[in-house]
Parts: sequence; C-alpha cells; structure tokens
Amino acid sequence: MSAGGPQERGGRQGPTGPQERGGPQARGGAQARGGMQARGGAQARHVFEYAVLRVVPRVERGEAINAGVLLYCRPLSYLGSRVHLDVDRLRALDPAADLDAIGRALAAAAQTCSAGAIGPAGEEEIGRRFRWLTAPRSTVIQPGPVHTGLTSDPDADAERLLRVLVLPVD
Repeated sequence: MSAGGPQERGGRQGPTGPQERGGPQARGGAQARGGMQARGGAQARHVFEYAVLRVVPRVERGEAINAGVLLYCRPLSYLGSRVHLDVDRLRALDPAADLDAIGRALAAAAQTCSAGAIGPAGEEEIGRRFRWLTAPRSTVIQPGPVHTGLTSDPDADAERLLRVLVLPVD
C-alpha cells in the first residue's frame, strides 16, 4: 500500500524517481527496460521468479486475500512489486482488521524492493531481499509460494501478474 491510500496500485520508478502513479514499486539495480536483443531481432526472454503477497487478517483462521506481487529477475537485476489492497474483500474476512497496520506492512514490503531501500535490507543485494521477502512466515502479510516465468519486460509482467492474481475480476 502506498501513501495515497489502501487501494492505490504500485507505480514504477525510473532513472530520476517515481513516474506516473508513484507508489510502492521499484526496480533494484540496472534498468531492465527492453531486455536484450536475440537473433532475428526478437527480444531475449529471461527467467524470473514471483510470489503473491497475501493478507491473512486472522492468522488462526487461515483465510487470505491476494494484495500484491513480488517479481525478481536476476539476469536483468530487477526486483519490483505491485500492491493493491481491496478493502471491501478484507473487511469481508475481518471487519475489525487494522487497515493502517496492514497498509504499513505492505508498504514496507514494497520499500524493501526499491532501489532506495533503507535499513539493513537496503544493504543486501536484490536476490537476498527477494528471498527474505518470500520466506514463509506466520504474520498478517504472508508470501505465497515462489513461481517462475520468462520475461523480456519485468515491469509489464509485474503489471500483468497484478491484474491476473490480485485485482478484482471485472
């Protein structure tokens, strides 16, 4: 979640800072735009890993909603996140859920992905940050299992995963 409110999606960060939507997404390391050119002019595709961030408002019940995605692409030095908290769905699971605390936890996960991450996480390389974020835990914000895919544009794939796995179906 970003400072703009619990339903704002993550933005992207360019060479000079946040662009367009500004929010809890960032790229770690080298700029990943466009990938590399393969033979025949097609863009090379690189392996990436991703996990869904789930909100489990009452851990003892085990009920969850998807609230974000983390995407890591080692060959492109990319670590990014997209976050969207559906307050109505969350309230259906737990009317007393602490939206501010959940929002701060989601924002902290997104900040850990950013190139400007502060604290001990900011000193770690992006692969270690991704592994730390996806380690199993019994808290209100829990990562799902890590999956893999191929990408030539990790920003676009992070948006696609958010649309498919997190945002409400139209």
